[in-house]
Amino acid sequence: MIPMTLAEVAEAVGGRLHRATGEELVSGPVEFDSRAITKGGLFVALPGERVDGHDYAAGAHAAGATAVLAARPVEAPAVLVGERGAASAEARSAAVLAALSALAAEVARRLPALEIVGLTGSSGKTSTKDLVAAVLAPLGATVAPPGSFNNELGHPWTVLRADRLTQHLVLELAARGLGHIAAQCAVAQPRIGVVLNVGSAHLGEFGSPEAVAVAKGELVEALPPAVRGGVAVLNADDGRVAAMASRTSARVVTFGVAGEDRPGTADVLAADVWLDDAGRAGFRLVTPAGETDVGLRLVGAHQVGNALAAAAVGLELGADLEQLADVLSAARPTSRWRMEVSERPDGVTVINDAYNANPESMRAGLEALAAISGSTRRGWAVLGAMGELGDTAPAAHAGVGRLAAQLGVRHLVAVGAADYRTGYGEESMVVPDVAAALEVLHERLRPGDVVLVKASRAAGLERVVAGLLAGSTVETGQPGTPAESTEDAR
Repeated sequence: MIPMTLAEVAEAVGGRLHRATGEELVSGPVEFDSRAITKGGLFVALPGERVDGHDYAAGAHAAGATAVLAARPVEAPAVLVGERGAASAEARSAAVLAALSALAAEVARRLPALEIVGLTGSSGKTSTKDLVAAVLAPLGATVAPPGSFNNELGHPWTVLRADRLTQHLVLELAARGLGHIAAQCAVAQPRIGVVLNVGSAHLGEFGSPEAVAVAKGELVEALPPAVRGGVAVLNADDGRVAAMASRTSARVVTFGVAGEDRPGTADVLAADVWLDDAGRAGFRLVTPAGETDVGLRLVGAHQVGNALAAAAVGLELGADLEQLADVLSAARPTSRWRMEVSERPDGVTVINDAYNANPESMRAGLEALAAISGSTRRGWAVLGAMGELGDTAPAAHAGVGRLAAQLGVRHLVAVGAADYRTGYGEESMVVPDVAAALEVLHERLRPGDVVLVKASRAAGLERVVAGLLAGSTVETGQPGTPAESTEDAR
């Protein structure tokens, strides 16, 4: 964060000083976890389901925080926000989060040279965000959120990581309702906006893919016009995304994959796509700046579209073609539980894609499983429930089961989600929980088998992966990330 006096912070968030003169300088990071506080930082006191950050305010100040952003008086210098005497934790939390967004908006306003990239889509946001950050890092200091830290806390927290040395800010924008993405763009307006796809994620909230498209398109509507440098990067292979060109005054750049049914007319194009026996894609990158070959280390054919989106952003911000190819070809997963591939000593390959799931990302995961297992290895799909699909959930789960069967996946283990079996057939099995899934796998896995573990986050199937890899040497480790909710904040 850029240095600001506490009086400036209070003015930005509409707060009032408490135990402070206003001359105190906030010069360190803004943190909602007291364990992460460093000297000069600002501690954000959030009430959570299990703990209340206000109870840690004094400790955060003792650890070096200049002050606390709080919704009630604390034993430390603070900026207080919200109504005096607000009784409910929900009201206090809302006040603090609103103040955090206001502070982030002020920081973004004070950094006019900052290049802000926003990206959204029903699936692939986090992987693409990581690729965009990797492409931009050689061009200058780049800030991006860890993992999927894209909610009402993670979005302003990420904006506040930017300072006067930051050249690029990459923001992952998520929505669970209309207006959410527009509100995020109001905090930090992107100059470049990327829309990856419109799928079935959050149909329980939105009701239809058309409503999802309306929400995702709020990003392109928020971009500055072309005469002020606005650029909308749109997936030409997704009709709902391509149609967003009519909703923006920004210049439109398209990306897409050439194929037998797609002649390939996008501005940034992947031609001659192929997969190796580890499920990693290679392609010819065709752009207005020229052509070059890219060989991804990321698993899954779906990563080609993600790489194209990142390439389009990189080209807009000054990357040269060979530099792009080198970075994309070297990129590895940096956000945990997303197509992490590990090899056990006995030759069993485990694909951990347990962070989240929807029908589109399930297809991508199953296609990767089929590519890796091929015709000589047994493939296992260990699948938990896909959340937030509303009334479409039974049919969506059955459809995923049918797809697994069509792709030749040899075994399907449905963890507490029996509708997968409706589509797959009698060769599948339904187990009630993680322990039962592990029991089946420990008994039946053979050397050389390939196991995909995938579900929505609530299913907790990362515990299946942990059980499968216990005592093994993991080939691909991932760094930890900060809490992606407020539950662990203190």
